[in-house]
Amino acid sequence: MDLVSLRRSAQAPPRDLRRFLPTTREEMDARGWDAIDILIVNGDAYVDHPAFGGALIGRFLEGRGFRVGMIAQPDWRDTKDLLRMGVPRVMVGITAGNLDSMLNKLTAQKKVRAEDQYSPGGRTGLRPNRASIVYANLCRQAFPGVPLVLGGIEASLRRIAHYDYWSDSVRRSILLDAKADLLIFGMGESPVWEVARRLKEGERIEQIRDVRGTAYVLRKGQWEGIAPSRHTTDGGVVVLPTYDQARTDKAAFAEMSRAFQYETNPGNARPLLQAHEHEAVYFNPPAFALETSAMDGLYDLPFLRKAHWQYDAPIPAFETVKHSIVTMRGCFGGCTFCSITEHEGRVISSRSAESVLREVRALRRMEGFNGVISDLGGPTANMYEMRCKEEKIEASCRRLSCVHPGICENLVTDHGPLLSLMKRVREEPGVKKVFLASGVRYDLAERSPEFIETLAKHHTGGQLSVAPEHSNKDVLDKMKKPGIESYERFAEQFQCASEESGKNQFLVPYFISGHPGSTLKDMVDLALWLKSRNMKPRQVQDFIPTPMSVATTMYFTGIDPLSRTPVYTARDLYEKRLQKALILYWDPAHHDETREALVKAGRQDLIGTRPGCLVPPASGKGSLSIHQQRGGGRARPPSRERRG
Repeated sequence: MDLVSLRRSAQAPPRDLRRFLPTTREEMDARGWDAIDILIVNGDAYVDHPAFGGALIGRFLEGRGFRVGMIAQPDWRDTKDLLRMGVPRVMVGITAGNLDSMLNKLTAQKKVRAEDQYSPGGRTGLRPNRASIVYANLCRQAFPGVPLVLGGIEASLRRIAHYDYWSDSVRRSILLDAKADLLIFGMGESPVWEVARRLKEGERIEQIRDVRGTAYVLRKGQWEGIAPSRHTTDGGVVVLPTYDQARTDKAAFAEMSRAFQYETNPGNARPLLQAHEHEAVYFNPPAFALETSAMDGLYDLPFLRKAHWQYDAPIPAFETVKHSIVTMRGCFGGCTFCSITEHEGRVISSRSAESVLREVRALRRMEGFNGVISDLGGPTANMYEMRCKEEKIEASCRRLSCVHPGICENLVTDHGPLLSLMKRVREEPGVKKVFLASGVRYDLAERSPEFIETLAKHHTGGQLSVAPEHSNKDVLDKMKKPGIESYERFAEQFQCASEESGKNQFLVPYFISGHPGSTLKDMVDLALWLKSRNMKPRQVQDFIPTPMSVATTMYFTGIDPLSRTPVYTARDLYEKRLQKALILYWDPAHHDETREALVKAGRQDLIGTRPGCLVPPASGKGSLSIHQQRGGGRARPPSRERRG
C-alpha cells in the first residue's frame, strides 16, 4: 500500500458492521449473535431502503425482535453462499426481488435486456431465471427441515396456474415447483409477522393454515372434499378450474382468471382452491391493507437508505429512487394490463403527513441530498388518502375498478389531504423542489382544478408523465382506462395552469402498442390522432403479458374474461413490432415497418408526401435519403419502457 492510501485508510472512520442487516458471519459476530432467526434470500442487490422489498421485510421483522440476516444474489450453483451465516432457527424467506425475474431479464420481443436495474453496475447474470424456484430448491438442500416461505412479486403473481409469456405455456402454481412450505402473496408484512411469530412459539409450519395472504399445498386425500367442484355462492371455498383444465382449455383459463379477480377484496374474498393433478393449492383470503399507523411504523424503521458497502458500483434502481418518498400503496384503477392491483391490492394505504415529514428530514441528512425530492407518490400519486366513503360499502364491493367505466359515486376523490401534504413538504427547510414523478390519474385530477394548478406551479420540472395509453374507446375499455377526451381535458387544464404560472411545460404521454383489443387499424387511428396534435411520443411500451393480469388472459385465450366475449390480440412478434412502429411513425428508423403496417391495414393512402400522410414513400419522389433514414447520422435515444 502506498503512502497516500495509508493516509486515507488512517483517516477513514472504522466501518460499523452492525448498521446493515448482517450478510456475513463477521457482521453477525459484531452484533454478538451465534445464530440468526430468519434468513432472507433476495434476488436483488441489498439496498437498505424501503423501496426494496427484501430490506423492507427484513427491517420489519428485525423491529419485532427477530435476528434477521440477508443474503443477496447468492451464487445459485451450490449452497456455499447460503450457508455462510449458518442455519436459521425459525425460517428462510425467499424473494426473487422487486421484479419478476423473467420480466427483469427479457423484453416484450423476448430479447435479453442489456441491464439489470437491481444489480450493482446494472450487471446482468447475477440472478437465475425463475429465481424463486431456483433459490427455494437450493435452500431445501442447504437447510433441510427449516421452513421455507416464498414471497415477493414473482411468487405473488405466479401463485395460481398462470400463462408464462416467455415459454408461451401455462405453468402451474410456483409454490409447487419451488417446493416451499408456504407462499405469502400481496404486501407481506402482516402475514410474515404472524407466520414468524407462530413458528418461534413452537408451531410447526404444516400447522399454520389460517393466515390471510398465504397459500399452501394439500396432498392427495386432503383436499378432494373441501368444496364442490364448481364455484360456490354461499361464502365457502371457490374451486378454480384445475391446472390441467386451464392448460388445455382456454375457456377454462378465462373462467379461472375471472373467478380469481372477483376474490381480491379482503373484505369479502373467499378462499380459493386449485387442483394440480394429485395435489391442490389452497389460498386463504388476501391480507387486509395496512392502516395509517402501521404504514407510519414501516417507514419509521431505521433504514440506512444506502446500498450495502460490499458493492463496487451503484445500483441503478436505487439511484432512481434514493431521493424519493412513498406516500401510499395500492391502486383502485384496475387497469387490466397492470399487476399492481393483484399484488398491492385495491384499497389505498396512506402514510400520515407527520410520517412523510419525518422521512423528509431523514432524507435531508443523507449524503449527497441536494434539496430535490425526485418523487412524492406511489403507484398513483393522487390516490393519496382516497377510499370508499363507507367501510361497509368498501368491504362488500366486488367492483374491479373504482374509476371505470366511470368514477364510482362512493369514492371520495378529495385532493385536499394531498394538497396539504405537498405544501408542507415543499415548505420544509432544506427542500428546494418536490416532484410528483410517479404520475397522476388524470380522470381524478380533472376533478380538482386546485390540484392541477399546484401541480403545474410547484411540482413539475418542465414535463409531467401521464398515461393515456391509446385513443380508441374500445381498446381503452379493454384496458379499463378512461376515454381519450378525459386526457384531452386534463392536458388543456395543465397547459393553462402552466402558462398562468409563467412556465413552459408539457406532458409526456405513455402509450401501449399490441394490447389485446388493438388491431393494426386501431393503431393507424392512434397514429393519425397523434399526428393531428403534432405529438411524437417516445414513451411507448410494447405490451408484455405479465403473469395473472386480465390483459394477459385476453392475450393467451382470445377471450375477455370479464365480459366472456372474444377479443382480438396480436400474438405474432412481428405484428407487435408493426403496431409499435405506427406510434413511432415520425421516426425514420421505423419508416419501413410503418409502411408495411399501413399496407397490411389497407391504408396505403397514408404513404406519400401529402400533408395527411404518415410516412414518405420508400423510393422515388419524396423519399428520404439513406442518411435521413438513419436519423441524420445521430443515434436515436432509447425509449424507456414502462413496466406495469
